[in-house]
Parts: sequence; structure tokens; C-alpha cells
Amino acid sequence: MDDPILQPSAMPEPASEFIDEARRLSVVESFNADMLEGDPELKAIVDFAARLCNAPVSVVTLLEEERQRFLAKQGLADSSTPREAAFCNYTLGSSELLEVANAEADPRFAENPLVTGAPEIRYYAGHPLVSKEGASLGTLCVIDTRPHPEPLNDFQREGLAVLAQAAVRRLEARRSAVEAEQIIAERERRLLRMIEGVPQIAWSADNVGNFDYFNKRWTQVTGAPPPKTAEDWRPFIHPEDADHAFGEWATSFAENKAFDAEFRLKRADGSWKWVLALAVPVAEDEGALRRWFGTLTDIDEVRAALEERDLLANELSHRIKNIFAVVTGLATLKARKSPEHEPFAQELTKVLRALGRAHEFVRPGDGVRQDSLQGMLEALFAPYTDADDKPRVHVAGIDATIGQRAATPLALVFHELATNSAKYGALSTDTGHVDLVVEDAGDAIQLCWTEHGGPPAKESGEVGFGSRLVEMSITGQLQGKWERRFGDDGLVADITMAKTALAA
Repeated sequence: MDDPILQPSAMPEPASEFIDEARRLSVVESFNADMLEGDPELKAIVDFAARLCNAPVSVVTLLEEERQRFLAKQGLADSSTPREAAFCNYTLGSSELLEVANAEADPRFAENPLVTGAPEIRYYAGHPLVSKEGASLGTLCVIDTRPHPEPLNDFQREGLAVLAQAAVRRLEARRSAVEAEQIIAERERRLLRMIEGVPQIAWSADNVGNFDYFNKRWTQVTGAPPPKTAEDWRPFIHPEDADHAFGEWATSFAENKAFDAEFRLKRADGSWKWVLALAVPVAEDEGALRRWFGTLTDIDEVRAALEERDLLANELSHRIKNIFAVVTGLATLKARKSPEHEPFAQELTKVLRALGRAHEFVRPGDGVRQDSLQGMLEALFAPYTDADDKPRVHVAGIDATIGQRAATPLALVFHELATNSAKYGALSTDTGHVDLVVEDAGDAIQLCWTEHGGPPAKESGEVGFGSRLVEMSITGQLQGKWERRFGDDGLVADITMAKTALAA
């Protein structure tokens, strides 16, 4: 019974297209023979092949254009022979073992210089090496200087086939590794070209914070060689920004979190320009020490544009505030001249003052914009206090950010609610008060206005201007809805506003 361990997997059959020598040679060249000479795995194969076949010489050959190269050898000093003298030429296009019992008596080889001269080959057995494409590469062969009257037995033939398969697998594995290395190298070259071509300064640092790469933009921008450590950056960061920038970097580095800072960078001409510094820690493999990759982006023009925008916004804000004051003054003056218009003028003045207070919370000023919903509501309700000067409208719950566009409709809604309560509801009595609770409702903000201690109230069935104003403000600009009902103590209103509209 045949031993299954010795059954070789089939060597690929040589493909017809590789009969063309140029195509065959292109495959041979793809194995990069220079990197395979002296390969320890191939050496182990030829050593065992020599012992298996009782031959003093064993070689793994590669048939190149002008020579037969020996990738691994046993019992032979030469590293190659001329191509025309190679016995392996007779294995091209075949996957079967070629065995020559006595080369001197074989007409194909009797005049071969390797037979008539050194190393005086008499016996030869070569198993073809065929690539996965089907190209003949060379052989795994055993050689003797004396004839072998007895051919290889089945065990030796199968063993030589197994070893030939192992040699091909080694060649293929090495070729795949070289191809992978070439692909990786090309990707690295492309990545490097991309990094060198970006307009930002790009850099990397090791796990202890030493910088090991800067693209050419650093030298182009600063006119100086790249820094080696974090402290080497200090001369290039504006003194007013340095402590903050270094503090942020130290925190990010210690906590292994992304770094983000803005500072002025010194240019080659001595000027200072604003840059945005970003960096992230990256571990190349799980458990490996992290590295840092970062960029410096020129934001000087952006900063200048933002400062110009804020300057313009401040100017517009002051003008708007002045308009409120002028209209209020005109209304007051008109009321003095025409007493019959005084109630309207008083109402208009109250609305304008409420809008003015709301505007204070969303206008830019002193470098800080107050955009708190809670703060705005408290400012709107500040005039409504009891005898002890304590607030009669109690605001509770979460806070939210409000935008400039949302400020006016918000002010109108709650001014109207407070005014109506002061006229007809809880705020019209000495002891009444209002609870306003703000809650998170997913994509919306829920506000519940509940009056306590007011006179009994009921729905009149009429929709006044104030109610229409509230309806339009909530459903239109604030993208929400409202429901109201009247309890024993006064009005209860449930108002929903979209977070996106509130922050606009």
C-alpha cells in the first residue's frame, strides 16, 4: 500500500502560451533570483534530495536567458553554467521527471561540455519546476559523476516530486512576499507624495513625543529646519499663545486624546500668522505603542474674516439697540401729545423693551455672546417680582442654546404670555406666580407654562392679536406647536420648539 505522506500534489502542467521563450523569461524574472540565492529552505531541500537519491550533487536551478542559475546547491562549487549546456533545457514544457542513467552513452548529452569536461556528469535526474502560471522555471536535480545502472525507485521518484513541489512553493511564497513589499512600498511612495503635496504642514512623532517627520512645508513656511522635540517649537509660537498651546499638548499627550489648538506661528519673514494645530494618537497594532500624526493649517485669513464679521455684527447690534430706543422714544412722545394713544404706546414700549432684553442675549459683545435660554427667560421675566422683590415667574429644568434668529420670536411668545398673565392671570394677583419648566424632548425642547393663584379663567372663544402672534411665532419660526387649557388657577400652556430652529 502506498504511503499517503509521500503522494505529491500534482505539479502544474506547463501552459502552451509559455512555449514562447520571451513570455517564459518574464515569469522567471518575476521571481527575483538575486534574492533567492543561498535561501536556507531551498538549501535544506537540495541537501535532502542528494541523500534521498544517493547522489553527491543536488541543485535547484533557474533557466535564465543566458545561463542556468543555481539558487541552492549541494556538492557543487559553481553558481551557474551556460544556458546552452544545461540539461534542464530538455525539461522545458514538461512536468515529468527527466532521468539520464549514463550521459556519456546518451546521444543528447554525449558531446555536452558538462559531460566531456568538468564536472564530468554521468548521471542526471531532474524534476521540472513549473510556476502557478504554467511556465517552466528550471529543475530540482541530482547529479553524479558515475553512471547509475539502476533507475530511481518509486519511493525516490515520489520523494523528488514532493521536494520539487516544496521548492516551487518556496519560490512562489518568496515572489508573493516581494510583490507585497513592492505594493506596500509603492503605497508608501504615493502617501509620501500626497503628504509632501498638501498645503498644510504635516508631521509625526513617536510615543515619547520626539518628532521624526515633517513635510517640506515646515521649512517653506518657517525657513528653519524641523524641530526635534516639543520645546523646539517654542521659538516659533507667539509668546502670548505658547503657554496655552503647550498646556493643551501636554494634556492631550498625557491622556492619549486628540490635540486641538490655535496659535500664531512665526514665518520665515518674521511675521506671525494664525494656524490651527490638530493631532491624533494612533496605535499601528493592537497593544503597540502609539504614534502621533498632526497638521498645521493656515487660518490667518479665516481669523481675519471672522474678526471683521464680529466687528460688523457688533456695529449692527448697536444700531438695532439704538433703533429700539428711538422707536420707544417716539412712541412715548406720541402718547404725550395724543393721550388717546397712550395705552397702545405703553404696550408697544413694553414689547420693544422685551425685544431689547432678548437681543442682549444673542448679540456679540465683549468677545462673549450670551446665548442661554434660561438666562434670556429670566431677563424677560425680571420685571415681574413680588413685594419682597422675589421672582414671580420660576424657570426650572434644562438649559439650551438659542440663536439670533430664534431670539425675537421667543421674546414675543413669552412677553405675550407674561403680559396676559399680568392683565388677566396669576400675575394680576398679589400672590399668584408662574412655573415654567423646560425639558428635553429628543429633537425638540418642551416648555410647560403653568399659572398658580390666579383668578378663575376660561376660554373666551375669541382669538386675539396676541394669540395669533404666539401661534405664528411658534409654528412658523420656531417650527413647533402649542396647546393651552384653562385650569382653576389660570392658564396652562404646553409649547414644543425644534432644537434646530431654537439654535438658528
